[in-house]
Amino acid sequence: MKTHLVLALAVACGAACAQTPATNPMPDGSRDMYVGLGVSAAPDYPGADARRTEALPLLQAEWSNGIFIAGMSAGWHLSRDPQREFGPLLELDRGRDQDGSRSGAGGVSPMQGLAGRQASPRQGLYGVREVGARLQAGAFANYYLTPSLRVANSVLYGAGHEHNGLTWNISIQQVATDIAAHHQLTFSAGANLVNRSYNASFFGISAQESMQSGHPAYAPGGGLRDAYLGAGWNWALSPDWMVVSAARVTRLGGDARNSPLVERPTNITVSTGLVYRF
Repeated sequence: MKTHLVLALAVACGAACAQTPATNPMPDGSRDMYVGLGVSAAPDYPGADARRTEALPLLQAEWSNGIFIAGMSAGWHLSRDPQREFGPLLELDRGRDQDGSRSGAGGVSPMQGLAGRQASPRQGLYGVREVGARLQAGAFANYYLTPSLRVANSVLYGAGHEHNGLTWNISIQQVATDIAAHHQLTFSAGANLVNRSYNASFFGISAQESMQSGHPAYAPGGGLRDAYLGAGWNWALSPDWMVVSAARVTRLGGDARNSPLVERPTNITVSTGLVYRF
C-alpha cells in the first residue's frame, strides 16, 4: 500500500500547496482513513516576518472508488493505470484577514500565547483588504517516473477577491520510502505559478489601501509565486497510531517577492501531529 500520510498536514502549508495521496488499490467497498490532531508553526502569511502556532485537525481518507480527502482538499482518482494519476480536485483556500492566514480547518484557533504579533499602524497587513475563504475547483495529473518518484501537477481556480485567482502547482515528489522499521521519509520540491488576479488579491495594494496602510500602491502581474523544498517523516507507533511530521522552506519570487507586504521572502513551516488509522 502506498501511503503519503504526511500530506494530511497540507492545511498548514498555505494556498497552492495541495498534493494528492498516492493511488491506494483496495478491495471494493473498503476505505482507509486517518484522523488526528497536529500543531503547525508558520508565518502569519506568505512573506510575513512574524510567526504563529496553530492547533490543526488532521484528516486523510481514501475510498476504493478513488475518492479521497487530504487536509482541506478533496478529489477523485479516475485512472487505473499505476503509472498515471488524474482527476478532479477541490480545495478550500482559507483566505487572509488583517492578522494573516485564517485559522485552520474546523475553526481551530491559534494557540494563545505561543506566537503571533499584534497588528500596528503602518505594519504588515494593517489597512489592507481582507481576502475571504474561497472554494477552488480544478484538476490534478501525476506521472510516476519510478514506483516511488512522481511528477505532480494541480491547477485550481477560484481564490482571491473576485473568485478568479488561478494557481498551478508543479512538483517532484518522493513518496513514502522506508528507511528503517516503522519509519518513512518523503521529499518534495516544487513551484507555484499564479495569474494576475491571484497576485493582486494577496500581494497587491490598491490606491485606497495605500492611503489606509501607508504602503505604496502596487499592482503585481502573474507568474512565479514561490518555489519550495519539503520533507516529511512518518513514524508508525503501532498498526493504528502514527506520528506525522513535515517541514517546508518556501522562497517567494517574481512580482510576489517585490510586494511591499513582503517582510521576509524566505519562510519555514514546520508541523507535527498524531493520527489514528481506522
